[in-house]
Amino acid sequence: MEGMKHELLGPCGMNCRLCIAYQRKVKPCGGCMSAPADKQSQCRNCLIKKCEAILKEGSSGFCYSCGEYPCKRIMDLDIRYRTRYHMSMTDNLMHIKEHGSKEFLLREDKRWRCKKCGGIISVHTAKCPNCSAPFDFEEDLYVRSGDNDE
Repeated sequence: MEGMKHELLGPCGMNCRLCIAYQRKVKPCGGCMSAPADKQSQCRNCLIKKCEAILKEGSSGFCYSCGEYPCKRIMDLDIRYRTRYHMSMTDNLMHIKEHGSKEFLLREDKRWRCKKCGGIISVHTAKCPNCSAPFDFEEDLYVRSGDNDE
C-alpha cells in the first residue's frame, strides 16, 4: 500500500496523497508537483505554485518561507479547506517548518488512515476510497492527530 511521500507536498501545505483526484482509479492526478500533463487543470494553473517567491533559488519550496506569508491566496485556501475539509494549510505549513516534512508525513500517515482497512482517506470525502468505511472528522482525525499522544 502506497504511503505518504515528500514529492506529494504542495508549496501551500497540501498533501496531494490525500486528494481525491490523486486517489481515483481512472486518470489519477500525479499531484501538484508532477509534470503538467499528469495533473488536473486547476493544479496546472495554480497561482500559488507559480508564485515567484516559491520558485526563487534558495527558497524552501513552501509558502512559509515567503516574506508575504500568509498572503491572501493562502488565507483564502486555508479558510476553504478548514471549512469544507477539516484541514488547515497554514497548520500544515507550520508543522512542516517546525518539525520537517518527514515528521509531518509520519503524522499525516497516522491521521488519515482508515480504521477498517488501513487505506488512506481522501480529505475531500468522508469515506475511505478502498472500503467505503465512513470517516468521522471529529472522532477519527483529531483523536489520532498525534497532538494527544502522551
